[in-house]
Amino acid sequence: MPIRGYYSTPADICRQLKRKGLWETLTQALCRLAASRIQESTLLILDLTDVSKKSARRMEYLARVHDGSEDGLANGYWTLQVVGAELGKTTLFPLYNRLYSQRCPEFRSGNEKIEEAIETVSAQTQGRGVWVVDRGGDRGKLLWSLAKNKHRFLIRLRQDLHLICRGQQPSALEIAASCPTLYQETVVKEEEGQEKVLRIEFGFRTVFLPDRDVPLSLVVVKGFGQEPLMLVTNLPIRKTRKSLWRAVEAYITRWKIEETIRFIKQCYQLENIRLLTYIRLQKMMALVMAVAYFTMAYLGLRTKLRVLAGHVLRAVRRIFGIPEFRFYALAKMG
Repeated sequence: MPIRGYYSTPADICRQLKRKGLWETLTQALCRLAASRIQESTLLILDLTDVSKKSARRMEYLARVHDGSEDGLANGYWTLQVVGAELGKTTLFPLYNRLYSQRCPEFRSGNEKIEEAIETVSAQTQGRGVWVVDRGGDRGKLLWSLAKNKHRFLIRLRQDLHLICRGQQPSALEIAASCPTLYQETVVKEEEGQEKVLRIEFGFRTVFLPDRDVPLSLVVVKGFGQEPLMLVTNLPIRKTRKSLWRAVEAYITRWKIEETIRFIKQCYQLENIRLLTYIRLQKMMALVMAVAYFTMAYLGLRTKLRVLAGHVLRAVRRIFGIPEFRFYALAKMG
């Protein structure tokens, strides 16, 4: 579409993606733009996922990644995204999108990429927000880095991670097995198109990282599966239903955000982008995140309603309700 006599073509965009510092400039600007919306209690949900390039052969630094859609390995890249969310609200704030490959000569570790994302966002939000991370964020080095830098966090633990509890150093699973779960709640979760009513129980234990004198809480949730869900946090946890439930609900919100991650991948067709150079691919991720932020946070209510009126949206239930699918409709504008 022409804009003031200028025609934007794929070649024009490709040339612009060569500009030095474009990813950094866009990412910092996006974080600054969203900073005023990030409160102390805002959840900063960090998600590590893949962008598969199954048919690609010549794309720079292609690596083997876990293909979440087919439960196997495929050629592609990793992407690390950060999305802001509030408990009980539907508005989301895409903040950060970094593509990387372990085959790039400059790559050091996944820990470094996660720490870089946290520090980039936190620098603009003045440390506000609570970091919510799935398994993979429970590496000892990352947990200590978060605690040392006074970031508030809620992270799902793997079963074999060892913590100090009551003078012993058992595994997280052993601690969970002995943890009293004094509170109960009923939730509805959809699995394979069927609603399933789950009765969950939850409680907590005070724990410490090995060799670190930093008290943490291990929140234990039983009822989602055969093994308990284990969440470690430095948020203040008290022996009350309200205090514990906020921690559980925060992690459940992270599950709901997976729909947003799918939206960004599918509607902007990240797996079909055919840029051959690594640096251009990285910069394209920042452009996609900026567009997603505008779509989710800035389009006016009248525009949203006009777009929704022209599309039939399929309501897909998720745990604790039905997410807004206006994002898919809005992505098809233009």
